[in-house]
Amino acid sequence: MTIVWDDFAKVDIRVGKIVDVRVFERARNPSYKLTIDFGGEIGTRESSAQAKTDYEPDDLLGLQVLAVVNFEPKNIAGFMSEVLVLGVPREGGGLSLVSPTHSAEIGGRLY
Repeated sequence: MTIVWDDFAKVDIRVGKIVDVRVFERARNPSYKLTIDFGGEIGTRESSAQAKTDYEPDDLLGLQVLAVVNFEPKNIAGFMSEVLVLGVPREGGGLSLVSPTHSAEIGGRLY
């Protein structure tokens, strides 16, 4: 399916810094609850990420990630996930979170 530029422009993808990581016990798949700081305009938001088999909490704490910040919150096993953290399949299986290779401006929008 092809989309037009205006469709893509509606998706607000920002850089955030993970400031807290907790094990998400109630999740069906091994997951974490993440608290992510997107800076002054957006503030701090929470998300769940099925990253427990690929990342240790210390690997995630302080990591900059890209996330969609303008989806409606989604209830996941009683937890309101406010943003969608982006990830891609790792070579050989698993998950790789999308993260800038250089330090990026917190809250910066993907373009």
